[in-house]
Amino acid sequence: MMPLQRSSRDARKPTRRLDAASIALTLFFVLLAAMQFLALQDGITEVAYSDFQQLVAARQVDNLEVTPTRIRGSLKMPGAAPYLPASDAMALRKRGEPWRFATTRVADDQLAQTLSAAGIRYTGDVDSAWPGMLVSWAIPLVTLFFVWHLLLRRSGGLQQYTKMGKANAHILVQDETGITFDDIAGIDEAKAELRQIVAFLRDAERYRRLGGKIPKGVLIVGAPGTGKTLLAKAVAGEAGVPFFSVSGAAFVEMFVGVGAARVRDLFEQAQAEAPCIIFIDELDALGKVRGAGLTSSNDEREQTLNQLLIEMDGFKSNSGVIIVAATNRPETLDPALLRPGRFDRHIAIDRPDLNGRRQILAVHMRHVKTAPDVDLNELASRTPGFVGADLANVVNEAALHAAEADKAAVDMADFDEAIDRAMTGMERKSRVMNAQEKITIAYHEAGHALVAHSRKHCDPVKKVSIIPRGVAALGYTQQVPTEDRYVLRHGELLDRLDALLGGRVAEELIFGDVSTGAENDLERATAMARHMVTRYGMSERVGLATVGDSTEHLGAQGFDRWRAAFCSDDTARLVDEEIRRMLDEAHSRVSATLDTQRATLERIARLLLEREVLDHEMLQQAIEGKAHESARETVAG
Repeated sequence: MMPLQRSSRDARKPTRRLDAASIALTLFFVLLAAMQFLALQDGITEVAYSDFQQLVAARQVDNLEVTPTRIRGSLKMPGAAPYLPASDAMALRKRGEPWRFATTRVADDQLAQTLSAAGIRYTGDVDSAWPGMLVSWAIPLVTLFFVWHLLLRRSGGLQQYTKMGKANAHILVQDETGITFDDIAGIDEAKAELRQIVAFLRDAERYRRLGGKIPKGVLIVGAPGTGKTLLAKAVAGEAGVPFFSVSGAAFVEMFVGVGAARVRDLFEQAQAEAPCIIFIDELDALGKVRGAGLTSSNDEREQTLNQLLIEMDGFKSNSGVIIVAATNRPETLDPALLRPGRFDRHIAIDRPDLNGRRQILAVHMRHVKTAPDVDLNELASRTPGFVGADLANVVNEAALHAAEADKAAVDMADFDEAIDRAMTGMERKSRVMNAQEKITIAYHEAGHALVAHSRKHCDPVKKVSIIPRGVAALGYTQQVPTEDRYVLRHGELLDRLDALLGGRVAEELIFGDVSTGAENDLERATAMARHMVTRYGMSERVGLATVGDSTEHLGAQGFDRWRAAFCSDDTARLVDEEIRRMLDEAHSRVSATLDTQRATLERIARLLLEREVLDHEMLQQAIEGKAHESARETVAG
């Protein structure tokens, strides 16, 4: 809670400063208006020039000051007021002595003679330009400067622009990272490769005396959430050296040359703090292939990349500065970055296997109070394909779910809910379906479950549900592999293809019609069949040639380029025919399976409508025909 409170106070500080500045600016303008009003109301009454001529003729004026544009003076007492309009006379009476007036001078060549003939004392003067300049220039300039200063403080001050070429790197030392290799699990091979870097940073002389050169750069490649940044922080934590962390996107700005200046500044800071580690996250934002754009290149990004290459060549291998970078798109990096002498060592972090997931879960459960029934092996087997960030989220969601239920410890039911939420989204109890839709979904999911159970190479069905979850999932069939698989045979892929079509075929068999609920199933089935034909060489008609894999990164207009560059129109047509053939054959196999086991299909669907969620044991009982008997015994008991 404390960080949230500090963030709230920090967020209110600019608003408070802005309110105070607004009040000060308002008071300034009020004071300026008051000064101008008082200047206009300085005891001088403005009269018409014709009235001034009558006062001169009556010899009722004295002490005149004549300028090229104005005439100022005072009136004699008494008898001056009757010569003025009633309003001016009343104003003069209220003021008392002296009665002063002013008028705008009209072109009159006889004025001096008239005043001399009347015996009126007068003096001459020139108009001063300073008051006008003060009003028309000085005051607006002061006001504009005040507003500019206010806006500049609001945006961060002049230092924001003077530091534009500085690297936005955060220097972290061991006490601030607080991460070691003990905090990382599931990537033992990556840790083993980085231990040599740690040893060099701790005792560089051992390598220097034998003439060995430590790698200048280490590139960590892996899917999002696999722990790339965490691994780099652990290296700094193990070695106890400063840790410079910066994002690749922080170098690229709208101003040309700023990115290159930031790269130079970062390496200057690192050389001053050597030995240390520079960590560049999301390197692909900075190091994309130069000149790869179809229209034009990004000069600023390419200049920044060139500066990075120069800096990596400029310092010595044994200087004590190690560059660690992370990316999840290594295929987009410029080849100049990957050659020896720059990023010498490449470390790939794959998704953790069963044992790795068990270790990661154990790390994240250190500070979580768990119940005795929590089985790490079971949780690890139910989360295939999960990365470290996903597993950390599962543990956190389970703890939140247990706290919401006011439990003393987190049990397996909480972890089950957390895994379901991570896979399919939050349970949507507010989404109310009509009876016909619910029946359709029940038969659809029953078809998936029954076909998956009847195929030898399909993963076991762990759970079947018709409760809506997430944005679009109206139901789901959860299959959990018994072991990690990296290679699949042709027969295994065909079994998985059948399981994907089980829901669609069940709708056809029971209702004689189909719904839109099989959209995602058909998309995945088509992609699987396309890979079998174009990547895996599992089509006798197409043969062993790989003709796919080039449309994925080309977008909507890329398919025509793929056909022209990688295969002929006849081959593309043959690929489409083979995909359709595989899907049609899978449809026939699934239709035969469900037609012969229609009674079992209906039994599973009815049980789903009654209970909404079936686990593995309940599904097995429904398939064996024992589900209704056990349900009756439960009700009777």
